[in-house]
Amino acid sequence: MAQRIILASGSPHRRALLENAGLEFSVEKPDIDERAVEAALSGSGVTPEDVATVLAEAKAIAVSEKHPGALVIGSDQTLSLGDELFHKPADMEAARRQLLRLSGKTHQLSSAVVIAEQGGAIWRYVGVAHMTMRGLDPAHVGRYLSKVGAAALGSVGCYQVEGEGIRLFDKIDGDFFTIVGLPLLPLLAELRRRGAIDG
Repeated sequence: MAQRIILASGSPHRRALLENAGLEFSVEKPDIDERAVEAALSGSGVTPEDVATVLAEAKAIAVSEKHPGALVIGSDQTLSLGDELFHKPADMEAARRQLLRLSGKTHQLSSAVVIAEQGGAIWRYVGVAHMTMRGLDPAHVGRYLSKVGAAALGSVGCYQVEGEGIRLFDKIDGDFFTIVGLPLLPLLAELRRRGAIDG
C-alpha cells in the first residue's frame, strides 16, 4: 500500500497543482509563524533560496511530527529584487507600491519544496525563475489592480501569471510550476522514486 501523502499548505494553487496531477493526498495547514522563522534568519547571510527552503522545511516538519508514517510536502516561495525580500502585500496600497518597485526590473522567484517523514526532512529542492517586468506607470498599475481586485493580495508578487498578471511581463526565464509556487516535476520524480505514486 502506498504511503499517505499530506500537503502542508493552505495554498489553493498548490493544492490544485497536485489534484490536477492526479495525486491522492490530504491537506493540513501548518501552524507556524513564517515571519518569525524568517526573522531568525535575518543578518545570517542566507540567500532567498535558503529562506524558501527553511520555510518549506518548517511547514513540512510541523505537520510530519503529527503524522508518523506519512510523506509530508511543504513548500514556500520567496520573491527577491537584489538583496530585498518581498512579502504578500497587506492591502491594495502596498500592492501598488510593490508593483511600481518591481516595474522595469528583473526579480527572482525561489520556490522550495521539501518532503518530511517522521518529523525530519528527507528531500529538498529549490526552483528559481527570473521575471522581467515591463515598465509600468502608476495609471497602468491602478487599472490592473482595480481589475484583478483582492486576487493581487494572494501572491507575493501581486500577480498570477496564469491570469492577467502575465500581461505585466516582458520576459520570463523559468519553469511554470516554479513560478506558481511548487516545483512539480522534481517533486513527482521523487515521489515516484520512493514508490509513493505510480507511473
